[in-house]
Amino acid sequence: MAEKDERAPKREMSVREAGKKGGDTVRDRYGSTFYEDIGRKGGKATRDRHGVEFYETIGQKGGKVVKEKYGSDFYEEIGHKGGQKVKKLIAEAKKKLGDKD
Repeated sequence: MAEKDERAPKREMSVREAGKKGGDTVRDRYGSTFYEDIGRKGGKATRDRHGVEFYETIGQKGGKVVKEKYGSDFYEEIGHKGGQKVKKLIAEAKKKLGDKD
């Protein structure tokens, strides 16, 4: 292994680089499902502390912001896209089931 050049200027790590390095270390140490587990625990703790209505309130606030930013037609557009995606997935699943028979 080559030795480091002591004359090379040292550069400070950015916050983003430090966060990525820390996140990669945690993933390597505990596995990728660790994040799912802590997210689930955090969601449960939030629900226990603030109640189900909390999610309803923040959902409404978020929906209002999206409506103001993109307009009410946006919901129709994304609803249509979602419906088309579901329709495609159902057709693919039926095709796969039909191919196995």
